[in-house]
Amino acid sequence: MNDMEATGLIDETPSEVFAPIEEKGIDISKLNLTEEVIQLNRVAKVVKGGRRFSFSALVVVGDKNGHVGIGFGKANEVPESIQKGILNAKKNIIRVARCGTTIPYAVIGEFSAARVMLRPATDGTGLIAGPAVRTVLELAGIHNVLTKRLGSSNVINILKAVFEGLRSLQDSEVVARLRGKNLEDLVGANRAKALRENSLVYQQGAAIPAKPAADEQPADVAAPQEEIAPEA
Repeated sequence: MNDMEATGLIDETPSEVFAPIEEKGIDISKLNLTEEVIQLNRVAKVVKGGRRFSFSALVVVGDKNGHVGIGFGKANEVPESIQKGILNAKKNIIRVARCGTTIPYAVIGEFSAARVMLRPATDGTGLIAGPAVRTVLELAGIHNVLTKRLGSSNVINILKAVFEGLRSLQDSEVVARLRGKNLEDLVGANRAKALRENSLVYQQGAAIPAKPAADEQPADVAAPQEEIAPEA
């Protein structure tokens, strides 16, 4: 009997919790998806009678709240290729584990010769990424992250590498259970509480509330009154 069996973690934890996030059912009809065309190429095929042109479209779809997918479509006309890309992207939608407005931990996504590093960042950093990668992260609902391309410069392979990196991310509770520990033991009580609150918001499908600006005051706090100097 190993340590995890002795502590009862295996019996108390449902088996589906350890499944990758994307394998759980996603009803795209309930998602408010936005489509973005990343790349549109014209391909020429030389035949006996001359050239025959076709078009290929690389498309990203997402709801800006933890769901994103990429697709590729080819057709003889531009609108048809884009529509095929959108349908293909909707079939590949995954859930993305988030920690507030960033990712829970650093990860390197790999696809073919492309490697992309994704690192979490604090609020206000923004998306430090190229145009194509920035679009994927924005549609996934991630607003603060650092990225670095480490391999090929092919746009299609780069997006697929980012997609693989996002797909490999797991929720902090799942990682803690896999390691046989409590979340508080790994990140501390305060951060564990924040992570659980974010996870609850994520499961309910609601948008993460934005932090109030520094110059804004709560409604229930009265503004300080000016002191009146005593009369001479």
